[in-house]
Amino acid sequence: MTHNFLKQKGELELHIREFQNLMRRLYFNRDKARGFTGTYEWLTDEVAELGEALEAHDTKGIEEEFADVIAWLSSLANVVDVDLEKAALTKYNDRCPKCGRSPCECAFKERKQAASAQGR
Repeated sequence: MTHNFLKQKGELELHIREFQNLMRRLYFNRDKARGFTGTYEWLTDEVAELGEALEAHDTKGIEEEFADVIAWLSSLANVVDVDLEKAALTKYNDRCPKCGRSPCECAFKERKQAASAQGR
């Protein structure tokens, strides 16, 4: 089945749910057989590859790895039966989920500092 995505201003438009459904059509049987642990491991590998592309300032690689990360995130969500679009809109409904404001007014903390403060 071919899916035609909406075109606006010469660019493709795709909603999160549509992309997640595309990943389901393409890969669900393999992802389900792999299970959530194996699918999660693929996702973490792709996030690491994205980090490598970012460090290398490899624009083409960065774009490809972002695509892989969202594909594997969608596959994992399919395996555990989570609607990514619903989850994202529920948590980030035009406001920061911590301070409730838009734009966010939370105090900025470096991730490493926050992790050490929590004993990690």
